[in-house]
Amino acid sequence: MDVEQQNDDAASNIAAAIGEPARARMLYCLMDGHARTSTELAVVADVSPSTASVHLNRLKEERLVAVLVQGKHRYYSLTGPDVASVLEGLSVLAGGRREKFVPRTPDHLRAARTCYDHMAGVLGVSLHEQLKTMGWLTERPKRDDACEVTPAGVRGFEALGIDVEQARALRRRFAFSCLDWSERRSHLGGAMGAALLRLALERKWVVPELDSRALRVTNQGRRELRSRFGLGV
Repeated sequence: MDVEQQNDDAASNIAAAIGEPARARMLYCLMDGHARTSTELAVVADVSPSTASVHLNRLKEERLVAVLVQGKHRYYSLTGPDVASVLEGLSVLAGGRREKFVPRTPDHLRAARTCYDHMAGVLGVSLHEQLKTMGWLTERPKRDDACEVTPAGVRGFEALGIDVEQARALRRRFAFSCLDWSERRSHLGGAMGAALLRLALERKWVVPELDSRALRVTNQGRRELRSRFGLGV
């Protein structure tokens, strides 16, 4: 069996693992970046605990989820942002083709939410576009969806307390345009997207809603986003 066929078979196995409805519900539940037990995921998937274990073992075999054992508990999470990007892309495809795109996402999720470990929704898309307008980010030619931080961006991000070179050194994609499933435009993914979300959470610009991927922009966040990025929220 040649390498190309092995890759095709691996892709087919992954697609089949995601394609089962109960497993898909589990994966999308984990898109908020929080780990959950098999019992919690069984409730999400509407299956019995024993069936949930079978599904989770399949997802683990395909390296779609990772498990952390703490005492008597086993916590499941997505293996990384690459899995989240695939799930986000599938959500876009699932929306179907329309003459004119009309968002049907619930308002609180559409306004601002997490996409694994970076910001999505109207807030994420608007911030990404504003960073490009300000000259902090530029798209890399002939590199698909990859982005690069400009010298002005390095200075700007570091003034915020984000170490660009440290983000670049991480063993993950540095910065890329991640297609947003509710807006059909891109938000910032990768290590730089994660750094921005971490900053926004630490400084209480946004706060996560309980048991949801949704983010609420605080009054302080509105002021900071306007003064630092010229972004009205």
